[in-house]
Amino acid sequence: GGGADGAGDGAGDSKKLEWPAERVRSEFIKHFTDKHAHAFVPSSPVVPLDDPTLLFANAGMNQFKQIFLGTVDPHSDFGKLRRAVNSQKCLRAGGKHNDLDDVGLDTYHHSFFEMLGNWSFGDFFKAEAIDMAWSLLVDTYGLSPERMYATYFAGDDDVPEDTEAKELWLQRLPPERVLPFDAKDNFWSMADTGPCGPCTEIHYDIVGGGRDATPLVNADDPSVIEIWNLVFMQYNRADDGALAPLPAKHVDTGMGLERIASILQGCTSNYDCDLFTVLFAAIQRATRTDHVYGRKMGADDVGGRDMAYRVIADHIRALVMAISDGATPDAVGRGYVLRRIVRRAVRYGTQCLGAPDGFLATLVPAVVEQMRGAFPELGADARRVMDVIAYEERLFLKTLERGTRRLDVVLKKRGLGQQPGGGGAAAAAPATLMPRAAYDLPPDDVAAMAAGNSSANTIDWLRQRNGALQENEGTYGNLELSATAANDAAASGYGSVHTVQAAGAA
Repeated sequence: GGGADGAGDGAGDSKKLEWPAERVRSEFIKHFTDKHAHAFVPSSPVVPLDDPTLLFANAGMNQFKQIFLGTVDPHSDFGKLRRAVNSQKCLRAGGKHNDLDDVGLDTYHHSFFEMLGNWSFGDFFKAEAIDMAWSLLVDTYGLSPERMYATYFAGDDDVPEDTEAKELWLQRLPPERVLPFDAKDNFWSMADTGPCGPCTEIHYDIVGGGRDATPLVNADDPSVIEIWNLVFMQYNRADDGALAPLPAKHVDTGMGLERIASILQGCTSNYDCDLFTVLFAAIQRATRTDHVYGRKMGADDVGGRDMAYRVIADHIRALVMAISDGATPDAVGRGYVLRRIVRRAVRYGTQCLGAPDGFLATLVPAVVEQMRGAFPELGADARRVMDVIAYEERLFLKTLERGTRRLDVVLKKRGLGQQPGGGGAAAAAPATLMPRAAYDLPPDDVAAMAAGNSSANTIDWLRQRNGALQENEGTYGNLELSATAANDAAASGYGSVHTVQAAGAA
């Protein structure tokens, strides 16, 4: 509890001392190894070099895929595994699970995050899984059952209602807080075919006070947060879509460390927990800004300065983890995703916080210091990671300088130079894809620079130019630029091409 400090910040501060993220993680692992005979299996690399179907590890179950599919050698260590627990390094910034464009806009999206998870491979099933989760949350972490909501699969034409999960929850929670949802929220598949099954999610109301938060469950409300997802793999989907029971049923659970740490520390935002506050102090030093992080969002966040803190803190964690595990920023695949992450962080740092050139690489030691306890591999590689990021920063500034000059010339030739009151329309206009080969710049950066040249004429010309280039652009022709990238551009202070040119030359 929060001691005698009462509500508000005082209670939050005392809780922070009680539940630092490191303790949240270690108690999770201890709960399953010491009390429930799970084996600790270290996180797989965030870069799955042996799985061509994945850009990055995006869930704890990735490394156990062969066990679920039944293709694992039964005599190998994994083949003999019955119960496992760990904290998996995850990165969702490309492919099916793409959170990159949401990072910084709200309190709970991240590109890199840790997924606390436990697994049963043909051993225990629903009753034990729910019991283990409940005892950790209520008895170890001390969360209030009065604020918990459980969801279960409501059933559909193919799969019956998960009455077993429902009944197990009704032993612990009143009926009004045990809620059915459809397959979108409560049925999980590894792929179009193969192992799948219903899941049950535990949601937590961070406001409390006896209110009924039922309508806010699964409604993207930041005050009612999904903290833990328990997947029950009990079916196999054949090529024709038919479901058959799996001979060995499995449990696969995942809980975001950042979310549960925030709740235990009495925070209303993941970015207020100790995983980020330490980095915010390092960011303030590295960018030499007078602005102290103020927790503001949207229109309240004048000049996007608090968003810049969130973006940079998130992105430097992702870069340190991915580069340490063997990925390198470049022009294709996962390398291109990392290049986007570097450039998005640099853009926000320079434009919103006035950061000096080369600031991003200097943040690496702060991440390593914070995370090496859980991931000792980080310590051995910090110097190389700094060098890689520093090189990417220099490359970006050079590319910006060259690309802005070219873009400026072409736009002026067509009478599409800076428009009066530039910037606003870019955020509202449909985002335009500009393949990198056009001006040696990735699409996001061209969108950023074109934000000030945002008359209908400019947008039309960029769109036509894109169409002509797409046919022979290969990788870049297929990249989609989300509307958020255009909003990033406008929010990041790219009021005109000239602003960017000056920044690139600085």
